[in-house]
Amino acid sequence: MPIQPNDSASDRPSLWQLFWIFTRIALTSFGGGVSGWMMRDFVLKRAWLTRDEFLSGLALSQALPGLNVVNLAIWVGYRLRGGAGAFWSAVGMVVPALLLILVLAQLYGTVQAISWVPVLMAGIAAAATGLSLEMGVHAAKRVIPDVVGLLLMAMVFAAIYVWQINLIVVIVIAAPLSVWYAYHTLED
Repeated sequence: MPIQPNDSASDRPSLWQLFWIFTRIALTSFGGGVSGWMMRDFVLKRAWLTRDEFLSGLALSQALPGLNVVNLAIWVGYRLRGGAGAFWSAVGMVVPALLLILVLAQLYGTVQAISWVPVLMAGIAAAATGLSLEMGVHAAKRVIPDVVGLLLMAMVFAAIYVWQINLIVVIVIAAPLSVWYAYHTLED
């Protein structure tokens, strides 16, 4: 069944709301923590999407080429408001952050020698890592009751982290296996 915009109409956000939510997320989140903030905003805080809907969108956004968080913003926007929602969510996610990065790049030469700047960046990196871990735990909870899914997840982790196999090789092998397994599991 193709993905359709969410039509539980009364609680749908306006295009303006989508733009500002994604602008705030883009300007206040770093690295892998962005998808964690999206989940908090759209699933936990506002309940515009269910946890399963969000995690499905996250999986899809990670399977597509491009920046995962922009793909996810487009998916969330489309799910909530159709094509216009996808467009304004992507604009909110990309344009304000791009402008901020351009300004910060100009300032970097000035502030890089200040002793507390590396400490600040390490703190930001730690917070983003924590948010990424939270997202991973939420996604893993969805797989854990299924022994085969848990085994696939563990094997992918071991292949990349422990054995340090090239990511492309892992994806080429694991993605078809995972899709095949999910297809046959959902079919039953």
